[in-house]
Amino acid sequence: MTTINIRNLGITLGKPLFANLNLTIGAGDRLGLVAANGHGKSTLLRCLAGTLEASEGDVTRSRGLTVGHVEQDVPPALMPLSFHEAVLRALSDDQQLNESWRVDIVLDDLEVPDDMRERPVGQLSGGWQRLAMLARVWVTEPDVLMLDEPTNHLDLGKIARLESWLQALPRDMPVIVSSHDRAFLDATTNRTLFLRPEQSVVFALPYSAARDVLDENDAADERRYQRDMKTAQQLRQQAAKLNNIGINSGSDLLVVKTKQLKQRADKLEDAAKPAHLERSSGAIRLANRGTHAKVLVTLDDAVVTTPDGTPLFRTGKQFICQGDRIVLLGANGVGKSRMVDGLRRAVMAADGAVEGIKATPSLVLGYGDQALGDLDDAETPMRMIIRRFDVGDARARSLLAGAGMTIEMQGKPIGRLSGGQKARLGMLALRLTNPNFYLLDEPTNHLDIEGQEALENELMMQQASCLLVSHDRRFIRNVGNRFWLIEGRKLVEVESPEGFFAKAAMVG
Repeated sequence: MTTINIRNLGITLGKPLFANLNLTIGAGDRLGLVAANGHGKSTLLRCLAGTLEASEGDVTRSRGLTVGHVEQDVPPALMPLSFHEAVLRALSDDQQLNESWRVDIVLDDLEVPDDMRERPVGQLSGGWQRLAMLARVWVTEPDVLMLDEPTNHLDLGKIARLESWLQALPRDMPVIVSSHDRAFLDATTNRTLFLRPEQSVVFALPYSAARDVLDENDAADERRYQRDMKTAQQLRQQAAKLNNIGINSGSDLLVVKTKQLKQRADKLEDAAKPAHLERSSGAIRLANRGTHAKVLVTLDDAVVTTPDGTPLFRTGKQFICQGDRIVLLGANGVGKSRMVDGLRRAVMAADGAVEGIKATPSLVLGYGDQALGDLDDAETPMRMIIRRFDVGDARARSLLAGAGMTIEMQGKPIGRLSGGQKARLGMLALRLTNPNFYLLDEPTNHLDIEGQEALENELMMQQASCLLVSHDRRFIRNVGNRFWLIEGRKLVEVESPEGFFAKAAMVG
């Protein structure tokens, strides 16, 4: 049964985001929505929820259909409220009075601990805030559920919990998921919509399988386009030859033939459509200045502690070598970020050593944290690049443009940029640092799929040495060649991340 029917839908916000979108969403559909940052995913969800008017076309919903839309941002008014109260406020006044028990059922379903329920939303981690937004929608018992970037800020355990929760929903309930998490899309969807400005494409397949078909179709379109353009060029060359002969001989027949060949070439060129070219959100490039040292960092049974000195785990004797792409695995709270901080301090120290961690003197660090904390929200991108790196105005503008920033964006305070734009600015700063060792804490947090794949390719092509922390399973699998696991207050090396993923799913 069709629940939502989309006909000739189009949105233009300064530039066309998508047009002529036709789609039906019915019972049992689990639709993944895929597009680059800023290319219309959240806008489409708002159209489907009825909170935004489309530029063209229409959206028809079944009579009485209620749509639950879980947006990315937490409204400021919810921040002082407790988790429980924030969810309760999603109900009508009468329901709050007589059916408050519904809140406890939803929070039980989402496995929210009792002590967490009384904490103010503003004091929750980003992951728990995401689940609070989901609970607020789910308590209203919608007929259709829409999730906008639901895995942002979630650790692997919470992602697994969310996947299990979605899989346990009634089979006929439609769910629409906008996400850049490729593994999550594969686990939770059975259809995929690739949102494009000219011609969006939908497949009755989860993301990875759909992406393979899409890439094949795009490649076939490109071959067809090149073939048609080559044929048109050959027709024009034949027409030019005949035209010269016709002029010299005075043959009217050859003049007519020349005209016919030109018309065929015109028709072929008019009908030929180039393959889709994704509008880039900005290039991601890394650098690697290299080093002659084979061992970059030595861990000599270092003790990693909390800020107040409480021991978390011991590293044992470990080495980070040139070409290593080490993924640091572990549950939340075991000390991953503290270890990254210890490594960073050792590399930056004058003697290259702190607390059992020794860095080779030739190391130049490229450090990126998940909060993008080295970016000053009050500063402009242009000012930041000029201040931190030895480049002039023209070079800075060119670099920022390459990272996807228009002249207007370059002069805006960094705090007004989107998460994706900030992430690309952070990646540009990393590149200009010209490091030979990268420490990356959740580097894919704000990147779209194009950006994730670009970062993966750069790390591999540059043969970059790095240690990274990530909750993105696809990124971990694609990039890592060594895996360190923090477990039982020890740091141990494991052959692959799959055992940790499986355990996180069971805990989730």
